[in-house]
Amino acid sequence: MLRIGQGLDVHAFSAGDHVMLGGERVAHDRGIAAHSDGDVVLHALCDALLGAAALGDIGRHFPPGDARWADADSRLLLRRVAELVAKEGWSVVNVDATVICEAPRLAPHIEAMRRNIASELSLELGAVSVKATTTERLGFCGRGEGIGAIAVALLSSA
Repeated sequence: MLRIGQGLDVHAFSAGDHVMLGGERVAHDRGIAAHSDGDVVLHALCDALLGAAALGDIGRHFPPGDARWADADSRLLLRRVAELVAKEGWSVVNVDATVICEAPRLAPHIEAMRRNIASELSLELGAVSVKATTTERLGFCGRGEGIGAIAVALLSSA
């Protein structure tokens, strides 16, 4: 049996000098306003995986008001989600994520993000896709107020 899930995450920019995306530290003139490290790519992937396994969403498993997750590395969250999915008898087939922002420029970081995600999910690199797009300066992302990501995940019964 196969199941597909989708995820979406957005965060506002705040003071800082980098953003975390796909487990990669990306230099930027702004940071992310978030309870954890604000990695929209990994958060969207977590929601896609949890959705495919019908396990709720990231907020259910890692509540933003819970001090245990303050400034948490989202790679840890993704790893825990992968463990939950596996415990329910599912294995990850592939994942695909799209980052939505005007800046920073992500092309130089895409392969590192793919490697990070593949490592955390124990996938071959070819089963992980990460892309970037802009909104042509429309909406909150286009105005440079924040960043977003969407993701899909395909699971198969183990």
